[in-house]
Amino acid sequence: MPRRGENIYKRKDNRWEGRYIKGHLPSGKAQFGYVYAKTYQEVKRKLIEQQALYCQQPELVQKQHVSFSVYCDQWILLNRDRVKESTWIKYRNIVNNHIKPHIGQYTVQKLDAVVLESFSHTLLVSGARNKEGGLSAKTVKDILVVVHSILKYVQRNTGKQCPSFQMIYPKQYKKQMRVLSKEEQERLIAYLLQEMDACKFGVLLTLLTGMRIGEVCALRWQDISIDEKTIHVCNTMQRLQKIETRWTSQKTRVLITEPKTESSNRMIPLTDYAVALCKQCYCENQSAFVLTGTEQFMEPRTLQYRLHKYTADCGLSEVHFHVLRHTFATRCVEVGFEVKSLSEILGHSSVQVTLDRYVHSSLDLKRKNMNKLAAIGF
Repeated sequence: MPRRGENIYKRKDNRWEGRYIKGHLPSGKAQFGYVYAKTYQEVKRKLIEQQALYCQQPELVQKQHVSFSVYCDQWILLNRDRVKESTWIKYRNIVNNHIKPHIGQYTVQKLDAVVLESFSHTLLVSGARNKEGGLSAKTVKDILVVVHSILKYVQRNTGKQCPSFQMIYPKQYKKQMRVLSKEEQERLIAYLLQEMDACKFGVLLTLLTGMRIGEVCALRWQDISIDEKTIHVCNTMQRLQKIETRWTSQKTRVLITEPKTESSNRMIPLTDYAVALCKQCYCENQSAFVLTGTEQFMEPRTLQYRLHKYTADCGLSEVHFHVLRHTFATRCVEVGFEVKSLSEILGHSSVQVTLDRYVHSSLDLKRKNMNKLAAIGF
């Protein structure tokens, strides 16, 4: 059976066939063209290419109401080699799970501010189609950004005049991030030092450097220089959705790549305490992963499970891996860390990101700063 609305079929000879409109007869009846390939993904790519050629012929487009869904497919296809694979998969899921089911049937001219406001409200209230629970304001904004990019693509490449309006994004409320108190941090460190293995060492190293979970999972001993007292963060690990799952039961795969941005590829100086821990756990095999001590990696979700066990044993709750990163940033601020240096150590693109998202002053630090007013008689 074809997927709904795709006009893609599997033939009896095991090839895939796609059908597209290539023109119209004087009577207005559509004329169809066909593409063939050995795989579903290949025939879909050919089909989108043919649809793109059709949509770039104004005299044909005027006779056919091309849906926004067609332009979504074109935009996804054209961006496949322009962005990182993880970003492209995110775009594709946004288009297939949210944009096309809700507004894919509209023509571009019908996508005005009212339609998109209704679309945004639906996502906030009920989320994806046929699923309960609304999406977060941040997720809805990401979806609307993709819609805006597709509309700009349509106007730039087809000459279609898109409705002129300002995209309105839902208001985002800043969520207070969990940060370990000094007592909680000391309790966790004491636990990790007891019978410390490679995984506990990796968690402790994160608390001392602020690395992301994917960066820790991809860290090898060749990235740590004990002599220079540095860690070179040059890779990250993530589990990505597989593009083609028709012939396999595995829907995801683990991928190790360079960090997403240039600022994330960075050198982190180590304290003497961190260097001493590195010497204690040092592995002669430079290709070995830090978290395992072998050339077999530990993926992020496994590390997250381990951290949950560690924190539960310590009596700590609501501690996921990013809490360690926020805690590191907060401790740095408390000791008077220069913000520009902290931003580079965390791998942020700007100081503002560090200040807005990762710096959390403790009540003790706020009280200490308030007490400075006593010096001027307040």
